[in-house]
Amino acid sequence: MSDFGEINLSLTLDCGQAFRWCLQPDLFWRGVAFGREVEVAESPDGLILRGTTQEDIERIWIDYFDLRRDYDGIVKTLSRDDVFRGAYEKYGCVRILNQEPWEALCTFILSSCNNIPRIRSLAERLCEHFGDKTETSRTFPSAEKIASLPPGSLDILRAGYRASFIEDAAAVVASGEVSLEKIRELPLPDAEYELMKIRGVGKKVADCALLFGMGRIDCFPVDRHIRRITGELYPEGLPACFDGFGGLAQQYLFCLARNI
Repeated sequence: MSDFGEINLSLTLDCGQAFRWCLQPDLFWRGVAFGREVEVAESPDGLILRGTTQEDIERIWIDYFDLRRDYDGIVKTLSRDDVFRGAYEKYGCVRILNQEPWEALCTFILSSCNNIPRIRSLAERLCEHFGDKTETSRTFPSAEKIASLPPGSLDILRAGYRASFIEDAAAVVASGEVSLEKIRELPLPDAEYELMKIRGVGKKVADCALLFGMGRIDCFPVDRHIRRITGELYPEGLPACFDGFGGLAQQYLFCLARNI
């Protein structure tokens, strides 16, 4: 796919947005989303996808990799800030993945007080035990599947207190008490408020679920890395050019924070 603009695939898939992409020896990344498995790599002409169909490319992967969004225009706006402009020149085009809303919510509940390798491990165990088989992997289990499990089934994950949070989240999503599809259309403060009704979901988890699972690029999740680097770089507050596109700016600041 060569007509959808630039993407730094490695940083997009390995900068804390999603937790199930694995780099293969031949430098293809293998992942599963929306019930489909795919392998993807960069080339000078764009992305190479294998193990998928043209129908799934159109139906899933173009939107998953956010290839229809006008990143050139957004980057032009954000580059009014010198820090962002320098980070973009260093890292290239990091895109925001459009993940399944439930998977994003669930994995970021697992991320609470955790590091990326352990989040990956927990997510993989969840899929290994409760997901459906694909050709070489497993799908992410639905909220309905998790809600139907006998009490204590998630103990096998060794996720500690997070297991009960996942159980509670699955129950309210599966029952329709919380509608992720309706939440994604709400004004940002209302969307955050609705998600934070779920036990174990604070503002950071809510914002990550909205940004990475509901297309809310206006979200600016704050964790300890972001809190530290924004305090150092923007003691007077975030620049006005971030308004509306804070989620993309946040990813570049996260890359800077991880590499300082």
